[in-house]
Amino acid sequence: MKVTPDVIREEFIGTTGAVSESPHTGYLGINGKVLGETRNTFVIQQQGKNKSIVKDQAVFQFQFSDGTVVEIDGKLLVGKPEDRVKKTVKRLW
Repeated sequence: MKVTPDVIREEFIGTTGAVSESPHTGYLGINGKVLGETRNTFVIQQQGKNKSIVKDQAVFQFQFSDGTVVEIDGKLLVGKPEDRVKKTVKRLW
């Protein structure tokens, strides 16, 4: 997978997700399979328990099926998944 700003348009359900940074210390270290997504949260299954993480309170690392790992600020992902397809991001590099 080629990593571009368009990665925010990808489907995250089914990928492996982890919280890499967060001001909320309870979110740090959460990792597992992404089971669901709402407008403001991701649901990650960790050790058989579902954890709900607020998107704009964390920086996420996602590993896609082809092995590509990306780190994305959750603030860029806030919004309904179906509306993210229409979203554009200014290239930062």
